[in-house]
This record gives sequence, structure tokens and C-alpha cells, in this order.
Amino acid sequence: MRLRTVLTADSESRAEVGVDGRWHRTDSADVGALLTTSDWRDRVYSDRLEPAAFERSAPVVTAPRKILCCGHNYRAHIAEMDRPEPAFPTLFAKFADTLTTWDAEIALPGPAEAVGLDWEAELAVVVGATLRHADRETAQAGIAGYTVANDFSVRAWQRRTSQWLQGKTFDATTPLGPELVTPDEVDPSTGLRIVCRVNGVQEQIGSTDDLLFDPAALLSYISEFTALRPGDLVLTGTPGGVGTAAEPPRFLRPGDIVETEIEGIGLLRNHIVR
Repeated sequence: MRLRTVLTADSESRAEVGVDGRWHRTDSADVGALLTTSDWRDRVYSDRLEPAAFERSAPVVTAPRKILCCGHNYRAHIAEMDRPEPAFPTLFAKFADTLTTWDAEIALPGPAEAVGLDWEAELAVVVGATLRHADRETAQAGIAGYTVANDFSVRAWQRRTSQWLQGKTFDATTPLGPELVTPDEVDPSTGLRIVCRVNGVQEQIGSTDDLLFDPAALLSYISEFTALRPGDLVLTGTPGGVGTAAEPPRFLRPGDIVETEIEGIGLLRNHIVR
């Protein structure tokens, strides 16, 4: 099953459900709101859903309570950054204002040479149940599905201090979508291909079986210190090939087109603008 959020002609958001290749309207404002209904799967199959035509794109989840992200989580990326493998997940938070659509323009927050805008293709996990002190099995069962994200990072700001927050939370720099795909359709443990292309050139290529801490491990760990609830997001990290690790480092410029794709889940296509 696939879920998405769209904007209607009057700029209101609405969750839609893809069943057998057709999209159907729901009465939920977005996918996050739909997931708060404990019997949402039963409703999808039992309700008489209205057919829907695509209108305008929106992030899969528009207002999560929490967005947690894991850095240094692909073994290849850890190696290219010359870091040891961490014993525990390296976590940081984002805000809902960072989210934008799968086809959005990403605005440089200053001169390209000064800000160092970098690409980071990521598998995003959408939480589908309340998780607190969850073991691995419970955490796995609490995954509503997976989607695609790019954690565009402003490296100049990220490096101002030892804390990453300011470089990771510029508004409208984290495209998310285009759809949520449920775990019965995709399984990251099988090794889904994850790719980032800049102007058609493949910069990142990896596989989700290279994750040091997989989605269930991350959700279980996070749930030990804070509750996760339906509609919350966990970004799982980026594979090797980021611009900051190149020799010399390479960053995005106005006019660049960034495509982020995960096998079986979907594709983001974002235009970098001034």
C-alpha cells in the first residue's frame, strides 16, 4: 500500500491512499493524521473511498511532532569521513519547518561558495504506533512505512560549532516523499539501492543493508528516551559520496538539479535556486 499527502486547489492538505494502482481520497488532513487512527488500515479496505486525481504535492507528513535523524550510519559514509564506527546512534533533531515537497525548489541561504550546500540522500521511516521503551520486535511492528528524504545540509553553518543543529534545520531544505510505502511492499534489510544524482551525475550510491543501525534498532533506541508517536519521522543517515568528502569538496550551485531515489520507494527531484 502507498500513502501520500496532496494540497487541494484551496491550499488545504489531504491524505490519499493508493490501492491497486489507484489513488483514493480520505478525510484526514495528511498521512500523519491518518496514522493516528488506530484502525486506519481496516478503514482503508472497508470504507468506500472516492477516486482522487493528483493536485499539488506536499510532504508525506506535514506536521510531525518529532523528527529525529541519525548521522554516521552507513558504513561507507563513516569510512569516507574517516570516523570510527559509533557504539550508539549519533542523533540530532529537525523541525517541521525544514520539510518541503519532493519537487520543491531548494533556495541557497547565501552565496554558494560561502554556505556549502551539500546533498544527503536518506531513507526516512514514518512511525505508525506509539513507541516507548520498545524492543526491536515492537519497534519493527510500529513502522508505518518508508519514504525518501534528502537532508540538504548547510556545511558552513554546521561547522560553526561541534553541534550540527544549525546546519541541518534551515527552513524548507528537507524534501520528503513522494509517497509512503508500507513494509509489506519494501524491506530495507534486503538491500534497497539508494542513489543521489546531481545534474544527471551519480554522486551517491549505496544500499540500505549497509546501515549500521537499521530502522527497528533506531526506533527502539530512540523510544528509550522519548516517546515516538504516529506520524513522527526518523531519518536513517546517508551513504558515501557527499560533497564535503570530495577532494576538493564540491557543493551545490544555483541551477543544479538533485535527484534522490530509493529502489521500490520513489524519487525526489529538486532544483537549486538562489
